[in-house]
Amino acid sequence: MTGADAGITLSHRFADELPELAVPWQAAKPPEPRLLVLNDPLAAQLGLDPEALRGPDGGGSSAGLGLLTGTAPPAGTQPVAQAYTGHQFGTLNPRLGDGRALLLGEAAGPGGELLDIHLKGSGRTPFARGGDGLAAVGPMLREHLVSEAMHGLGIPTTRALAVVATGGWVRRERALPGAVLARVARSHVRVGSFQFARLSGDDALLRRLADHAIDRLHPEARAAADPYLGLFEAVVAAQAELVARWMLVGFIHGVMNTDNMTISGETIDYGPCAFMDAFDPTTVYSSIDTGGRYAYANQPLIAEWNLARFAEALLPLLGEDQEAGIAAAQEVLGGFRARYSAAWTAGMRQKLGLRDAVSEETAGEAINAILLMLRDHRVDYTGFFRGLADAGKTGPGSAGGGAGARGDDAGRAGQGSADASVVAEMLADVPEFADWLETWRGLDPDAALMRRVNPVYIPRNHLVEEALAAGEAGDMEPFTRLLEAVTDPHTERPGLERYALPAPEDFGPYRTFCGT
Repeated sequence: MTGADAGITLSHRFADELPELAVPWQAAKPPEPRLLVLNDPLAAQLGLDPEALRGPDGGGSSAGLGLLTGTAPPAGTQPVAQAYTGHQFGTLNPRLGDGRALLLGEAAGPGGELLDIHLKGSGRTPFARGGDGLAAVGPMLREHLVSEAMHGLGIPTTRALAVVATGGWVRRERALPGAVLARVARSHVRVGSFQFARLSGDDALLRRLADHAIDRLHPEARAAADPYLGLFEAVVAAQAELVARWMLVGFIHGVMNTDNMTISGETIDYGPCAFMDAFDPTTVYSSIDTGGRYAYANQPLIAEWNLARFAEALLPLLGEDQEAGIAAAQEVLGGFRARYSAAWTAGMRQKLGLRDAVSEETAGEAINAILLMLRDHRVDYTGFFRGLADAGKTGPGSAGGGAGARGDDAGRAGQGSADASVVAEMLADVPEFADWLETWRGLDPDAALMRRVNPVYIPRNHLVEEALAAGEAGDMEPFTRLLEAVTDPHTERPGLERYALPAPEDFGPYRTFCGT
């Protein structure tokens, strides 16, 4: 297949500039590839023809499948497995890398910027460490679904281009149908990439990697007095903003290892991720996070810890005086908490519709008080804030949109809507809520702003499991319907009522799995 056949030309800038971090490799040929889901708008942004990729029967054209599985990429493409290190649950693993993934190359985005096209589940590489290099349909559909939901929420993220069923089987706890995910990102360079370069002892490689990251991702750092310190500051700022956005929507990443923190500030690796239902800062969903290291409330602290590891990797570039370099890096890192707090507080003010005239002290009191009530009474996080938008000016019975509290009949009676009466029902047994609500109404909240920032639809865990189970069995309809809801999360639509409701009580404790 030629580049013209694929409708796209892929450059190989990463492989050219950083060959020490790029092992040339070829994707494994899947037995009977079949397209499961294609992101038409993203394909069009990349200059690809969605209909040509999909093929006449919807199962994917041979040219399209060759690109999406990496088995027949455009002419001149140089697929590589990327090398990186990682602190996994706090323990350093010096040689990780793409064990089941390949960077096909970089495509030109709509504005001419370079965008990685990357595969997961494309077969064993030299970094496989005994693994089979494969991926299963369920986890790849999860990444497609959740990453596109994050994009719909306006949160920086890698994006899913397609999921292709391989026609083969993957052995985990049981035999599962195999799949390859094609995803797109501004870059797949991560903190672990810098750790790998630092551990190599090759300062020239480290410098080239930093220059690559500056030129491609943070060109503003080049104008700083010390461009490498400027790079660190840019990444600190991006990650503070990113994690604040996670926290505001109740997203729990689940595996915040240093190899899963990008230099671009994009969310990456949707293995054991999930969205929180009932508000509880100690929530952990990942089955492998037995100590709760990556619990919801710990995410800002872990981001800061990861950034400290990034600073350690950069130290040889921060001047000949190591003590001065450490002090400079510590000063920048010391700004993380203030940046995070500012981003989170601004976001919480918007979630409550608090106008600029409301003082910081008053806003802080309102935010802290309601979060304590939500925690103590395990109220549905997403549904509460969406429903609150319609409880601003009037008493119980006002019309509005959002989700119920506990999945009971009261929550479902409004066809998935949470009007003021349903919001009151969420905290009916909490006398202080009535006082809080009256005080909040007195602040003249902006209901329109609240509807713009508080989603109706998120990938609720019970619906995700339902969609993935159906997809594994060959029925993509539940997945397609859920994807339709979460990719336009703020617009309430008839026919999607069940997607705004929390899990029924019999759904039980929820656990996610890494999928590797």
